[in-house]
Amino acid sequence: MAGFWGTRKKEREQLAAQDAEFGRKADAALVTADERLRISTDELTFAEIELGRDATRELRDALESVRTHLGEAFQLNQLNHDEIPDTPEEARTRNARIIQLCDWAEDLLDDRLQALAEPVARARRAPEIIEGILAQVARDDARIPKIESALTRLSNRYSPEALRKISGNTREAAQLLEFARHSAEISTARREGGQREHANLALETAIEAGRRATTLLDAVDTFEVEALRAESTLAAIIEDSRDDLAAARDLRNVPAVAAAMTALEQELDSLTPADAKPDPFAELTRLRAANGALDAIVIKTRERAARPVPSESQVRHTIDDADHQLGVARSVISGHRGWIGADARTRLAEAERLRLDLSTLGGSIDEDDREKALADARRCGQLASEALQLAQRDIDSSRPNDGGWGGGPGYGGGGRRGGGGDLANGILGGLVIGSILDGIFD
Repeated sequence: MAGFWGTRKKEREQLAAQDAEFGRKADAALVTADERLRISTDELTFAEIELGRDATRELRDALESVRTHLGEAFQLNQLNHDEIPDTPEEARTRNARIIQLCDWAEDLLDDRLQALAEPVARARRAPEIIEGILAQVARDDARIPKIESALTRLSNRYSPEALRKISGNTREAAQLLEFARHSAEISTARREGGQREHANLALETAIEAGRRATTLLDAVDTFEVEALRAESTLAAIIEDSRDDLAAARDLRNVPAVAAAMTALEQELDSLTPADAKPDPFAELTRLRAANGALDAIVIKTRERAARPVPSESQVRHTIDDADHQLGVARSVISGHRGWIGADARTRLAEAERLRLDLSTLGGSIDEDDREKALADARRCGQLASEALQLAQRDIDSSRPNDGGWGGGPGYGGGGRRGGGGDLANGILGGLVIGSILDGIFD
């Protein structure tokens, strides 16, 4: 008995120690969260100096919300240390709530401060960034004559349709570069005048305008390389297409193959002559599509020749056979509802579902659908046959061994059970059921 009470005392002491440790964690979390609130308030002040009040609205709202919820946490902590005794459960609940509020407050402040970290760093480096923007603008200005020369060279080789996406790049880039330079100057002036928010807006505008201008100029350099690559690929696809046309001649009697071959031949005939300016990108796209269509139909036709497609009459015959087996199984199962087990009903339901899917084929069954339709019809018939066999097993197992069915005492003269009426009913019932099943399986 002493051992029992000693164990209970030890458990109480361990639980009290855990509660005390949980309380210390709640106190530490509250101190940490309060310190984080103070530091974040200072960060807000610095961020407002660098970015302005509008850019720091989310952090300011987060601080207000954190102050409200930490007030609740401090009130709960005060209840832990007042003179009114609490139950251990009440103390645990309060400490868990304190830790939850403190964790939430720290996560929220971390998120808002992280969102402002990059804008603040950029604002503090504004003079350095503006100097970099102006240097990049000067470099891009120097590139414009070379880019214009490249455009002239490209216009002598490729059609206006091919150059449509880049023909105005130098003009648009020059406008963007001037806009970036002007925005950088405004940013510097506003920052010197103490208007940090306007200065940061102008700085962001200058960064974006310079980036877009550089992208437009790079697109012209990239175009020349991509056009050469497209021409090389186009030559390879032309050769491949001619080989494919030669290989598909033995299938020209197939209408789908003949149509694909005609479409590919038309694309080959429509290629730009040697003395004209081509659009290699458009020609490559059209020829690749026609070549791919011919490859797909040829592969499909050869596979079909290797594995003949079932005739529609064969599929219809198999569906009719499945309908017959399904009708027989449905008739037997519906006529003996109380005798049929779950296995037979499940097989019948699966067969019914397959037959419902087959009914969506419509009047004419497409060649692409015949193999699946044939397999589904066979599976439907097989499931119906299994359902019928399982139903017969259930019916046989449900027959009584005494009077009313053949072989029991009610049929024989030596039996004392089953008088004239029961015997007649048993014989009649046995003959009826036997005739139904014999007709089914014949």
